[in-house]
Amino acid sequence: MPSDTSSDPYVEPIAFGQRMQILRTRRGMTRSVLAGLVGKSPSWVKQVEGGRLQMPKLPVVLRIAEALRVPDLAELTGDQSMAVDLFTGPGHPRLAHVQAAIDKFPLPTEREAAPAAHLRERLVRAWRARHTSPNHREVIGALLPDLIRDAQVAVLQAESVSARRTAQARLSEAYSLSQFFLAYQPDPSLLWRVVERSLIAAQESEDAHTIGVAAWLAGQAHRDSGHGHFDAADAVSVSTLRFLEPLLPSAGDDLLALAGALQYEVGYTAARRGDVGTAWRHWDTAKAMADRLPADYYHPVTSFSQAVMGAHAVTIAVELRAGGESVRQAAAAEAATIPSRPRRARHRIEEARAYQLDGQAEAALASLGKAYEAAPETIRYNGYARRILLEEAESKNPAQRRRASELAAKIGTLAA
Repeated sequence: MPSDTSSDPYVEPIAFGQRMQILRTRRGMTRSVLAGLVGKSPSWVKQVEGGRLQMPKLPVVLRIAEALRVPDLAELTGDQSMAVDLFTGPGHPRLAHVQAAIDKFPLPTEREAAPAAHLRERLVRAWRARHTSPNHREVIGALLPDLIRDAQVAVLQAESVSARRTAQARLSEAYSLSQFFLAYQPDPSLLWRVVERSLIAAQESEDAHTIGVAAWLAGQAHRDSGHGHFDAADAVSVSTLRFLEPLLPSAGDDLLALAGALQYEVGYTAARRGDVGTAWRHWDTAKAMADRLPADYYHPVTSFSQAVMGAHAVTIAVELRAGGESVRQAAAAEAATIPSRPRRARHRIEEARAYQLDGQAEAALASLGKAYEAAPETIRYNGYARRILLEEAESKNPAQRRRASELAAKIGTLAA
């Protein structure tokens, strides 16, 4: 029966190649782009999709799943015994409580609003806790329900235009903090509700820094949705940079750092596209902005700083699939100077990607071990780390296989 809709790769028992083609098309990705991401030729992709080549071995399947941002490996393979979450984490125990606070419809008379200064101090402490805690989702997950409710009520009970704008800024900040908790959780619709609410509250606040933070996170949400959303990611980042540009000559450190973080995001998205020149050009611009900041400065939300630029360079090189350059940048970056534990763990994961891309599996596993030491919850919810561990758990080298399996069991990718 004719239909103008795509077939669903999860309903009928269809071949691996057909599933791959449907998922690739849904992501708005060409064969050439997918081929580059998995280290194959476009003709190879075409032959797999056409059924002339059978399903490849697990390491290549994992790379395809990573490139297509497939949340569950079974969606690509059709084999329910391979039902492994990759880019969706296991679901945090505090997710239901945070969701309830986000979903609840607050009333102006429900509770008395906390003083503005008190709410601001609680948010400052929450950001600090996120950066210093190894299990940062557990910590901020405990704080978020009350923060969200109090911020909502503060907006409803504001008695002046100025007070309402301040309250909207605090509400947007609470939603921004929520996005760090909700990333890679098994409820993408909840994440997008928070992204949109944060943007609306930021606009209502008319505060440049608040608007910039909300836009920075919205751009990441678009980019993480796949190649078909890269233009939306760039649009958010570029338009916000234009908004901030007139303010930068007299800007303080926080606003300057935020502009630098947005510049880097444009470069990151370009790297995901495979655009070498644009990626490094925006990294250079961001680096120049970082160099204008004090050496010990660290942005409380974006982590933008002089210290993080080396880590950003590793990510750019990895996304460009430049193995040798990735390792060179990893060797030059100093993870110990990054004060945020989750950001330091993220850098170690990117370092692991660099080493694996360069064929150095043992070094990749060592970096993942350091990521686990820095922040276990970061590696537990990171799809790249999960993919590397699953791939190396199938290694022919017994020592690598054992090491990968032990760490995978620790983070819950494999049963202990």
